[in-house]
Amino acid sequence: MSRVPILDPQTVPVLGRDTGLPPVPPERLTVAALRQRFRAPPPWQPEIPGDGRVFEREPAHAAVLVPLVMRDAGVQLLLTRRTEHLRDHAGQISFPGGRVEASDADSEATALREAEEEIGLPHTQVEVIGRLPLYTTITAFVVTPVVALVRPGFTLKLDAYEVAEAFEVPLDFLMDPAHHQHHEFELEGARRRFLSMPWEGPGADGVRRSYFVWGATAAMLRNLYRFLAA
Repeated sequence: MSRVPILDPQTVPVLGRDTGLPPVPPERLTVAALRQRFRAPPPWQPEIPGDGRVFEREPAHAAVLVPLVMRDAGVQLLLTRRTEHLRDHAGQISFPGGRVEASDADSEATALREAEEEIGLPHTQVEVIGRLPLYTTITAFVVTPVVALVRPGFTLKLDAYEVAEAFEVPLDFLMDPAHHQHHEFELEGARRRFLSMPWEGPGADGVRRSYFVWGATAAMLRNLYRFLAA
């Protein structure tokens, strides 16, 4: 079965938003509370373990960094927008990350290496605090999301081939399900769904833009919501 990409996810109808679910309380989104939550996790289950598709090749292992920047105004999530010419996920919003290499000691090493290669985030600015459950993508990657706190004061240097832009989104916005949209479409005779978390805000250059966070990135953020809300 061939994989048919969703070329314009923003045109897929919205079924609804989760206005009935509570946002993560602000006191759980502080730096100290985030450290404690990963140090002593509560009982919980991830909501979305993967894209829900059968893939054609043996899955490969990958890791992404979920970088939480410790700003004075509140914790921000650092995300990237991929360049338009890439074969997979062109133009999409994503976490920095990639395939595990044989030289990587563990998933944390993969995530830190990829973040430094893709956006120039120095590992010396990063404090890994935990992991989220594995997420299996439609492109046959088994992804480990590595969650980390990032100290301000860094200067990013983007890999121009892979990354068009890096920007920050307030964590409290993403952890409010009222901003989580459910989409549904038909593909190869089956009804399929995905999440999105559209955000409008300043990019790295200060210019205000619209960003459409969707797919695997939104699904992993939904799992983070379930973890922090548990």
